[in-house]
Amino acid sequence: MNDTPAPTPGKTLVHTEDLLEFAASLLEKGGLGAEDARTTADVFVWAARRGVDSHGTARVPAYLDLLAKGVANARPEITVESTTPAAAVLDADRAPGPVALTAAAKEAVSRARTHGIATVGVRRTVHTGAIGYYVSKIAEQGLVGIGFVSGMPNMGYTGVKGAAVATAPLAVAVPAGSRAPLLLDMATATVALGRIRQARASGTPLPEGAAATEDGTPTTDPEKAVMPLPLGGVKGSGMSLAFELLTSVLVGAPIFSSFHSDDPQGREHRQNALLIAVDPSAFGDAGEFAEAVDATLGTLKELPVAEGAAGVFYPGERSAALSAERGRSGVPVAPKVWRELLERAQVLGVVPPEPVGDAG
Repeated sequence: MNDTPAPTPGKTLVHTEDLLEFAASLLEKGGLGAEDARTTADVFVWAARRGVDSHGTARVPAYLDLLAKGVANARPEITVESTTPAAAVLDADRAPGPVALTAAAKEAVSRARTHGIATVGVRRTVHTGAIGYYVSKIAEQGLVGIGFVSGMPNMGYTGVKGAAVATAPLAVAVPAGSRAPLLLDMATATVALGRIRQARASGTPLPEGAAATEDGTPTTDPEKAVMPLPLGGVKGSGMSLAFELLTSVLVGAPIFSSFHSDDPQGREHRQNALLIAVDPSAFGDAGEFAEAVDATLGTLKELPVAEGAAGVFYPGERSAALSAERGRSGVPVAPKVWRELLERAQVLGVVPPEPVGDAG
């Protein structure tokens, strides 16, 4: 008898809270403590609500594998070291990124409340997930959040043959008054690795200058493409290398030089991060700052709309609106992802939620 769940036709619509509880239950069964499981699930659902499917609930099976293989530490002993009040280093002990960076964001906010600005470096974590989540958590407290991540080299570098640096992301969240916060969340690559995989599956050519073969030759053929190319060529290359220095090297856990050495341990998966929290009240009146942010964003939106454009939007505006909509109607889960979640649920003995319906 075949007990494998049947494929789900179309996208499955699931209530936000149900999806969060489902993902958290799977991760807890996978070994995480209850609080860490919910924290990790919250990062995935946050991304899914905002339409960032590559970092959404599709990541749950991958995280379960990281836990099962011991790549991620299900019971980490996270420590915080500090020699000055406005800076600290959090040693994650290979904790999942959502667990480590959520703790780092809280630490940064706490210190910034007292000192106006605070920086928390994170070393030895595993796959951070959507970095926009953590700076958004800082912005929810009325502070400006800035974040950088460095990881395993998987992207080209101008002038280098083959993969050299990481698709290191940058995120900035600025709280507003009556508007959704500005949220800039970007990688240093022209396209994400997930986009290359999607193009390969659909047989769709990639944009010029977006990806390369294993030896670094640019290609639009998704069958030959194995790595993304840096955004803006030398600009993306330089940003990625700078983020390696600001995260990995600064916290005493270099990835780039270790990866390109003869030490086999240099190829072991790990990531580092740096989160910065800035309290607007350290620069003046926080209320006036929020009003000025609103005015700035409002001025942008009142500028003439270019022919053919759908409108004028600031970073994070449309994803915030989508998140609000999906918070009301439910989150659509792709057929392949839903099937994988059901398969894991069956193995782990987790009861899946009742879908709201078919999202089409």
